[in-house]
Amino acid sequence: MGRRSVLAGAAGVALAAGVTGVAGCSVPEPPGPTHSADPAPGRPVSTGERALLMQFAAHPDDDLYFMNPDTQRMLDAGVPLVSVYVTAGEHNGKNTIKGMPERKPDKPAYSAARHQGLRQAYAVLLGADKFTPWQKRVATLAGGRRAEVDTLVHEGRRVELVFLNLPMHHPRHYMAVPALWESRELRLTTVLAADSPVPRADTYDHAGLIEVIAGLLATYRPTVVHTLDPDPDIQEGSAAQSARASEQPGYSDHGDHTAVACFTWAGLLRRVADATAAGGPVPAFTTNSFRGYYNKHWPKNLPPAVLAEKAAHLVPYGGDPEWDCGNPSGCGDYGVSGDRPLTNWKGWVRSTHYRWPAPGPAVTEESGGRLVAYGVLGLRAVRWREREEGTGVFEAPEDLGGGPLAPALSSVTLADGRVLLFGVRFAALAGRGGPNRRELVLLEQRSPGGPFLAWRGLGNPEHTDDRGRRIGAPVAVAAPDGRVHLFVRDAGKGVATRVRAVGGAWGPWRTLPGDGSHDEIQDGLTTLLGDSGRVHLLAPGRDHVRHWVDGSPAEPLPISGDPVAAVPGPGPVGVEVFYRAPADGELRSTRGDAPRFEGYGLLAAAEGPRGPVLMGRDARHRIQLLSGGRLLTRDRGTVPAGPAATLHGATTVVGMGADARPWVWRPVR
Repeated sequence: MGRRSVLAGAAGVALAAGVTGVAGCSVPEPPGPTHSADPAPGRPVSTGERALLMQFAAHPDDDLYFMNPDTQRMLDAGVPLVSVYVTAGEHNGKNTIKGMPERKPDKPAYSAARHQGLRQAYAVLLGADKFTPWQKRVATLAGGRRAEVDTLVHEGRRVELVFLNLPMHHPRHYMAVPALWESRELRLTTVLAADSPVPRADTYDHAGLIEVIAGLLATYRPTVVHTLDPDPDIQEGSAAQSARASEQPGYSDHGDHTAVACFTWAGLLRRVADATAAGGPVPAFTTNSFRGYYNKHWPKNLPPAVLAEKAAHLVPYGGDPEWDCGNPSGCGDYGVSGDRPLTNWKGWVRSTHYRWPAPGPAVTEESGGRLVAYGVLGLRAVRWREREEGTGVFEAPEDLGGGPLAPALSSVTLADGRVLLFGVRFAALAGRGGPNRRELVLLEQRSPGGPFLAWRGLGNPEHTDDRGRRIGAPVAVAAPDGRVHLFVRDAGKGVATRVRAVGGAWGPWRTLPGDGSHDEIQDGLTTLLGDSGRVHLLAPGRDHVRHWVDGSPAEPLPISGDPVAAVPGPGPVGVEVFYRAPADGELRSTRGDAPRFEGYGLLAAAEGPRGPVLMGRDARHRIQLLSGGRLLTRDRGTVPAGPAATLHGATTVVGMGADARPWVWRPVR
């Protein structure tokens, strides 16, 4: 009951000039101005914003299921939160569980009960009593539309909940928001929750929802934006299997999640276009998109302590019909109350997965030792240079263009010192029947430490736009012979590769051969050179970690719940691989003697003078480093935003903070 039923048919989603489909998100170009790819560099970039997290969910509870514990850790660090819920979550109006008397469906009451559940959950997340009163107000949005905004401030920390309350269903479209993404003419009338101060219903069309999202972004000026997954995996199976799993047919997520994610990305693109239209600076924000029902299909990645805390925050959301919360419509979403999130066979709560799992900024070093960090800010690539060697203080970001980009850059440094940057571009995101397209892109440095050539498209290993949207985060490595090997997860859940010759010419896309196991892989690839200079690629799968050497399959390795880390090593494997088993925080090694290094999420490793140096997150999301037998924890400075950070060499960690600025941590000298 908590994660409601499936939408019939694939839905489309898009924004900006020229984009395509939902799970389909898709549509022809909307009337009026459009906002397409803007790869040219040289725009000013905003700086100096205070940290603020803004997240966009389709339903009440999407954030608690799929974005936590990241949201919680930012709140713990004092980062204010604004959480926007696009639908009313009213479904069929039934908020009952086994043992309760049958009640007449009441959609306004069910929406109000879910809102109450969110207030209870976020009060607890802030350390307050679950029944702490919130301040309610009516906000005026773009186009004169209105929304309920609930605010709670507790011990200096702040949460705002914004309820747009679009309907989940429509008389002509069972899945209303996916239909809105695809439709040129559809208008949706909002649902007034039973306890809402909003005086009357409003209507939304495709352009209106994008306008409202862009307006909220302009009003709150977030430095971190969390979205759902705009491009879920293709999922084979019957319509009955999809319905039982609450997934849209053919894809591993709920159609509302996909459509709202597409609308959110369209709003982000509109926000950047509006801000820069008259020469203004690019807004300084980072993005992270989170997988949804994908979690059901892959090894679980949260260790017991982290899972218990995440699941505990769904308890006040689910509430209890016996509670006296002061809301006559109900005290939560009873279908997910108690231990139901943990006992649900779909297992959504047991993982938190990023759509594009890149470790952190791409980091290089200029002659003289100054660090250079590359990342995505305001959907565009930027470069930060360290002011002076060893200070850890960066100059203002330099815009390198390329946008709109997904939040994952990979870098390679050539033998002559020049840098290559690889990313995924939203080449089109239109909705209403227009194109929805992704492409791999390259930015090549003209000279070491100098400017860059123009952005270059590297195409897509898939031959249709729909399949092309499923590609993952690129990784690359420069081989000793001067060639560059680029790898990316493809729509078939395998690996595609393209190779750059010494002279700069790129070969065609090809698929790496399987190992005979038919084991599909998750995103989060790891590539490195082994002791003998051979190219290794590692990818976590359902049953084991797949391993390729120079493009040929090698012996599979033990199963991991997350992407792995590795260093060159002797023996037949050629590398030493570090990983964590599913639902386990303990570090393991293919050598069998891993040091104690508990945590969760992405790992990084480098060769150090006294053995491998390891970096990752502890159970509280803090960056930790294991070097020479010493465990060091970063417990000061800006809270990290995103999957983790980047280990540069064996002594330096660089990450992105919640304030949209890079930070440097050098605990080992």
